[in-house]
Amino acid sequence: MVQNLEINGVHLELDENLKKYITKKINKLEKYISHASRESLKVEVYIQELKSHADKQCECEVLFYLPKETIRIKDSTMNMYAAIDIVEEKMKQALGKYKDQHDQARNERHLLNRVHADS
Repeated sequence: MVQNLEINGVHLELDENLKKYITKKINKLEKYISHASRESLKVEVYIQELKSHADKQCECEVLFYLPKETIRIKDSTMNMYAAIDIVEEKMKQALGKYKDQHDQARNERHLLNRVHADS
C-alpha cells in the first residue's frame, strides 16, 4: 500500500467514492516498483474538470516521485473514471521501463545468465 499518496481536485470537490477508486488503482501499481524504491515513493494525483463551449473534459494527472526519476502521466477524456483507467495503464508501462533501467540486482542476474549460457 502506497504510504505517501496525495489526491487533489483542481477546482473540483472529490467525493469519497472517487478517492477510494483512485487509491485502489494507485495501490495496484505498487507491484511494478522495486522494494527499495517503495520506501521513498511519493505519489500525487490531480483531478480536474475542463469545461469548453462544446463539452466537458475530465483530466487526470499522476506524478510518481521515485529515486533518480519523476514519472508524470497525464490524460483527459469525457469520463473521470475512464481518465483514471487510461492513466493507470500508461503508468504501468512507464513503471515497467523504470524498473528495467534501475533494478541493479535484476540487471546483474540477467548479465550473469547470459555469460553462463554462452560458455
